[in-house]
Amino acid sequence: MALIVQKYGGTSVANTERIRNVASRVARYHAQGDQLVVVVSAMSGVTDNLIRLAKEIMPLPDEREMDVLLATGEQTTIALTAIALHKLGVPAVSLTGAQAGIVTDGVHTKAKIQNITPKKIHDLLKQGNVVTVAGFQGQTIDGQVTTLGRGGSDLTAIALAAALKADLCQIYTDVDGVYTADPRIVPQAKKLDEISYDEMLELASLGAKVMQSRSVEFAKKFKVIFEVRSSLNDNPGTIVKEETRNMEAVVVRGVSLDKNQAKITLVAVPDRPGIAARIFKAIGEANINVDMIVQNISHGTADDVGATDISFTVDKPELAKARAVIDGLRQEIGFGKVIATETIGKLSIVGVGMKSHAGVAGKLFDVLAREGINIGMISTSEIKVSVVVDLAKAEEAMKAVHAAFLV
Repeated sequence: MALIVQKYGGTSVANTERIRNVASRVARYHAQGDQLVVVVSAMSGVTDNLIRLAKEIMPLPDEREMDVLLATGEQTTIALTAIALHKLGVPAVSLTGAQAGIVTDGVHTKAKIQNITPKKIHDLLKQGNVVTVAGFQGQTIDGQVTTLGRGGSDLTAIALAAALKADLCQIYTDVDGVYTADPRIVPQAKKLDEISYDEMLELASLGAKVMQSRSVEFAKKFKVIFEVRSSLNDNPGTIVKEETRNMEAVVVRGVSLDKNQAKITLVAVPDRPGIAARIFKAIGEANINVDMIVQNISHGTADDVGATDISFTVDKPELAKARAVIDGLRQEIGFGKVIATETIGKLSIVGVGMKSHAGVAGKLFDVLAREGINIGMISTSEIKVSVVVDLAKAEEAMKAVHAAFLV
């Protein structure tokens, strides 16, 4: 008998037929004597629809109320999943994040898990129940509903697996595992049998849609080995674990493309010490995550001598919020115009083997040059190289880079 945490994403519970399929899979494990904690996301499209409804009323809705609103998506799914299990004769109880003992900080829409007290889950498991838990949400110490950010159901599952000391953690999605690239864009992409936490973390943070990056960070910190696999078949998936020696033989493990990025450029920023710090401190205080940053000589007028342009990227949903912060700094700092665009893509190559192999970045740039694709920004680390390219050419670039490194 094993204690297993399973997580099912929005596409896996997209409708009642798929929820019944999930229940059937869970029932098979339960019949073997396993204890099951099943974390589910909102049904596919539900969260986006709730956001759309809120923004029809107000472009920048209050974040506390957004948490209350969005938390209802997962609560619908946990109840439907429990009902589907009841239909199969399997005892099941649904719990919200708060009822499951998930305590978070008070940062609405991006809360961090501070503690999990899983006593209620343990009690229900001992009584023979399958426990369905709402992903993506928790509660502050003073009872405020919070959400963990997009993809937060992954984090819920990994955190519960750590807190429960689960024997196995399975992340079910609509693909068979982690691929060398998105197979919907690159048909030649191959499924990986295993991948390191660091590689998975880079791919997740760089736009690969299989996992949320914070959940991988949590798994690495607490050494939760997990498997990414499909809810639509019984094929083995990809094991995510600590780095092993044989992983270093592969120079590039995968190619990712993030289409959810927006770029902001501040033109003619006064080139004085502390100005960049003031800008990014204000953005950080608004809980906006900045990804890539480039600073160079201003492209403004001849009068802008001694000025600099600062470009940075944020997630598209945070563009309006970032613009509001920047506009609030205009009078204080005295920069020129602000240029914002959503027509960019961030293309990245990732691999722990890059640490010991020279010339990887040069090869990437050469491939893009041959395809006539211009590079807007560059960012590197020990195991990744990222470039910003025009969104219209991003998929073409991804295919060319995958062919050069991984075929």
